[in-house]
Amino acid sequence: MIVKQRDASQWTVSAVAYVFIGFFALICLIPFWLVYIGSFTAEHQIVKGFQMFPTEFTLDSYLFLFKGSQVYRSGFVSIFVTVVGTVGAVLMTSMFSYVASHLKVKYRNFLSFYIYLTLLFAPGLVGYYLLISNWLNLRDSLLALILPHMFSVFNAFLMTSYFRTLPFELNEAATMDGAHEMYIFFRIIWPVSMPVIATITLFYALSYWNDWFNALLFIDNPENHPLQMMLRRIVSNAQNLDYLNANVNIAVSASGVQLSTVCITIGPIIFLYPFLQRYFIKGLTIGAVKG
Repeated sequence: MIVKQRDASQWTVSAVAYVFIGFFALICLIPFWLVYIGSFTAEHQIVKGFQMFPTEFTLDSYLFLFKGSQVYRSGFVSIFVTVVGTVGAVLMTSMFSYVASHLKVKYRNFLSFYIYLTLLFAPGLVGYYLLISNWLNLRDSLLALILPHMFSVFNAFLMTSYFRTLPFELNEAATMDGAHEMYIFFRIIWPVSMPVIATITLFYALSYWNDWFNALLFIDNPENHPLQMMLRRIVSNAQNLDYLNANVNIAVSASGVQLSTVCITIGPIIFLYPFLQRYFIKGLTIGAVKG
């Protein structure tokens, strides 16, 4: 009887948890669904308000958007900055973290403390702007979108914590076999660190893809605007549809174009999650508790 009571109580707790999580997930999903459906809704229906299902289906907003040249330029910029920046950031962060966790590196603690100081004493917006725009002379350059996110102290500490959980005997055995540090890092440490590498990759990719603030500060040429900056221009000035360079006679509303632009900007990054999901939770938890 005691076993049955425990089974019943566990079933009740599980059922309540599933109902609560399902309800919470539904609440989070509804805004995305309204935006998605609104992008396929006719102009005069959007004026009446959002609908759960479109009463009049149309592709005019997407046709208007893809007839212009700005969406292709901004899409290329976002993809280029995200791919190049993520690859460079993961390599830089992983190599620094490997050095900071290496037991034979004399100044590993000093390096960790040095980057930690950047969290405590930030230069501020003025110093940040002067560094990128005046001293490095990167205004209207794609490097202004790549370099600021190239290294994250949080990601470095997360990866350093993971590397410290790996047995140092791996390094010693490879060293005795004559392997140099670059070989040890890329051929031994890197393959066994895929969970944390995938997690850091996702963090950096999201940071690059969703960045619009650096484009607002340093990019004046519309040809170098990423998708997020394009979305901001359309949302901030709903009547400025000429920015899209769409030479087509299609009657669309600014709201419909805004909603379709939102769907385009969030679409590609969503497809990255299924490939990294199995590593994500493991990469966050490994190294958090030692024992």
